[in-house]
Amino acid sequence: MAVHRPRLKIVRRLGVQLPGLTRKDAEARPYPPGQHGQNAGKRRKISAFRKRLEEKQKIRFHYGVGERQLRNYMERAGTMAGVKGHNLFSLLERRLDNVVFRLGLTPTIPAARQLVSHGHVRVDGKRVDRPSYQVSIGETITLSDKARARPSIEEMIAHGPLVKLPGFLALDPSEPGTGRVIATPMRHDVPFVVDDAAVVEFYAR
Repeated sequence: MAVHRPRLKIVRRLGVQLPGLTRKDAEARPYPPGQHGQNAGKRRKISAFRKRLEEKQKIRFHYGVGERQLRNYMERAGTMAGVKGHNLFSLLERRLDNVVFRLGLTPTIPAARQLVSHGHVRVDGKRVDRPSYQVSIGETITLSDKARARPSIEEMIAHGPLVKLPGFLALDPSEPGTGRVIATPMRHDVPFVVDDAAVVEFYAR
């Protein structure tokens, strides 16, 4: 339980469910943590900077990336054609740890990252142990036999994705626990509420 408590505090502080971070939600206490949490909205107005910062933090905590990583993703998104904020999510959604999570093979992105780091994920049959690996269209994601034999993984595969399967992914009905990237992630595939324009503004300072 101690592992989940800080994650729930993050969800309560940011005021939005982050399914990649934790399965827990803040419905029981929908206000920031701390002694004055219930009166937080009455104490002061949120500044424009604080708003942009919190939107950026949503992305960091959901996808589990560091500040430098997120800044690098933002810079890369700026070199791509199209809307910068949308490009950012396209890159983040194609991270291998996120793809494993979105396929429903793990309950959270941290759990998926651990699975990848321990060498239990295969991309087109080859072991890939980098959570940040960018999965390309057409690549197939599977798990090692050792991972698939775990009761928790078997349960996840039998249950299916905890978050709606996005349109850029497809599960193989003939091979449970196997999925493929079939398209480029779109902005509407992001499974939490976030203002990407505010994040772009934050890094434009």
